Amino acid sequence: MEDPPRAEARPRPQADGTGSGTGTSTGSGTSTSKTGSGTDVDLLGIYLDDHLAGATAATERARHLAHTTGDRALADVLVPVGAEMARDRVALLGVMRALGVPVRRYEVCAGWAAEKLGRLKGNGRQVRRSPLGAVVEPEALRLGVEGKAAGWRTLRCLTPAEGRLDVRQLDSLLERAERQRDVLEEWRVRRAGRRCAAAEQA
Repeated sequence: MEDPPRAEARPRPQADGTGSGTGTSTGSGTSTSKTGSGTDVDLLGIYLDDHLAGATAATERARHLAHTTGDRALADVLVPVGAEMARDRVALLGVMRALGVPVRRYEVCAGWAAEKLGRLKGNGRQVRRSPLGAVVEPEALRLGVEGKAAGWRTLRCLTPAEGRLDVRQLDSLLERAERQRDVLEEWRVRRAGRRCAAAEQA
């Protein structure tokens, strides 16, 4: 059985409050961490960890689909797209590191597990590959890429106040996500059309 991808260990902030952010206490006794630009590290961390889980699931799904699809042409498309998704995930980890956002390993494992469990969802077939997979799987990948693009846009909006974000890198990542979306959408429409035509002839 495959092992979940490993997340890089993150150094914990020092007890004296030094590190990537400063701690502020609230009246309820809880504390929040903010960067010098005023960005709430805790909330940003939750947001980016959610995207990391999604990136993990999408990368695994692309790799799985590329190796299990019976369509050689689709596999030839998915292999480079999957490789790009893996690089995007590494880029996200780099952004989190630059912002001092800790990686929560349980989020990484959750994304990995969600993709594995997604292969077992009801699709009309219990053992054999369902014909619906030809349409549903590229569609799921496309939705994952849309979520990733939204994440890059959100980070892009933070760049005026957050100097540790690389504008050119985010623009490049967003452009790549949009290209992936277009490729996957082309294949989704093409395969859906084939299935509809086959159903009409049956």
